[in-house]
Parts: sequence; structure tokens; C-alpha cells
Amino acid sequence: MVAYIDGGARGNPGPAGFGVRIEEQDGTLVEEFSEAIGVATNNVAEYRGLLAALEWARRHGVPAVHVRSDSLLLVQQMLGNFKVKHPGLQPLHAKARLLAHEVGRVRYEHVRREANRHADRLANAAMDAAADQ
Repeated sequence: MVAYIDGGARGNPGPAGFGVRIEEQDGTLVEEFSEAIGVATNNVAEYRGLLAALEWARRHGVPAVHVRSDSLLLVQQMLGNFKVKHPGLQPLHAKARLLAHEVGRVRYEHVRREANRHADRLANAAMDAAADQ
């Protein structure tokens, strides 16, 4: 499976949300979902999107996931190339590593924003909902 993830906040911190689009390798849509998460930073929202995608994979018994994100920070942190210095991200990163281990094989890829337009659309809808709360 391929999981496109995105998160954002308007104001950073501000009304925040994430979007996830799950596809087959050939691009066939499996499921897409989003969630408003209240007031948070962009990076927290990105991690919440990753956690949602990994939880989805674990719940559905998917043994391998290719995560595509336009957050270079998140991808590099999950690959172990960047340290997770911010105390607010450390527990999210730890939970993501645990979930990835439970899933089995997780591959991370940084993609340009244009390649992540569906997850971006979902994240924006969630941010709109968060702003209305």
C-alpha cells in the first residue's frame, strides 16, 4: 500500500488537521480520511497524519507501507537522518517508530507538494473544520 500523508496548521500553531490517502501500488484509491486536531503546529499535524496512516495499516493487517510525505523534516526524522529535538515531537516520533515496527516494512519518501495534492486537499478540509470548532 501507498500512504500519502499531509498535515498543516493555519497560524503555526493554529487550527490544525491532517489528511491521509491510501492507494494500491497502481494508484487505485483504497480509502481517504482526515481529522481536525484543534490547535497545533504544522509538524505535530504532519506526525498525526503519519500516525493515522500507520494505525490504519496495522488495523487492516497491511504488512508493508510506502509513506509519501511533503514534509522533509518528518521523512528525514523517520529515516534517522535528523534528530528529533523538539520535545513536542519526541513522543509522536517514538509512537510512529513503534507503529512502524508493528506494521512490518515501512518505507518513507519525500515528495513534492504537487505529488501530494490529495492528502493536501484532505488536510485543508480538516484545517477548515478545526477553524470552525
